[in-house]
Amino acid sequence: MSAMNAITLNDIHKKFRLYHLCQTSMRNFVIEFGRTRYEILEAVRGVSLTVAKGETVALIGRNGSGKSTLLRVIAGIFRPNQGSVEINGRLTNMIEIEGGFHGELTGAENAEIIGTIWGLRRKEINRRLTDITKFAGLERFIDSPMKTYSSGMIMRLGFSLAVHVDPEVLLIDEVLAVGDEEFQQQCYAKLLELHRQGATIVFVSHDMRAVQRIARRSVWLDKGTIRMDGPTDEVVGEYLGDTTEKTTAG
Repeated sequence: MSAMNAITLNDIHKKFRLYHLCQTSMRNFVIEFGRTRYEILEAVRGVSLTVAKGETVALIGRNGSGKSTLLRVIAGIFRPNQGSVEINGRLTNMIEIEGGFHGELTGAENAEIIGTIWGLRRKEINRRLTDITKFAGLERFIDSPMKTYSSGMIMRLGFSLAVHVDPEVLLIDEVLAVGDEEFQQQCYAKLLELHRQGATIVFVSHDMRAVQRIARRSVWLDKGTIRMDGPTDEVVGEYLGDTTEKTTAG
């Protein structure tokens, strides 16, 4: 792995067994043992990709294209069936963050736990807690149990934590759609600030305006493979054209 790269993916394949009640067009084959019936879904097929240090890259594609699965492979949530993943830098991921919070604990207590997992000392987390809380707009609720939080409040706290722990490699899955317009603008501004500070950011989004605003490079995934990789304006233009064409044809 080059020292200039933050992420290196080599020939990534990720398959799932679907113990299934319905048919899917992406079926490879069906195996039957007694009454156990399942199909093999290859969500990611032969993806090789490098992301340079300090680069911001968007993963785009239609539902089921493999982009969120690939992000989870990069994060280490899913192990690839084939291929290798190399990460150069401290990894922070905003993927299924709500599952890491404890409902009986307060927002502040959860921030301390998650921040520690992400590599900060408790003293440093406590020093940043005011900024974390203010960014998330949770000043009135940070000392309340998180079981009282709405899903939007949970995601705002998770995002604020992720961007305030000095991430070196930051992975984000669709959280930019959380919150009102004002909070979204804060998110965009913070990600651009992290980019200027040298962080590597890879994110999944269906919002092409956000993609064009944040990422200079985009990777278009289609049926588990890379269809196009290049400057965001070019990739998004081709993607939107293809989407419009398929919608019109349908």
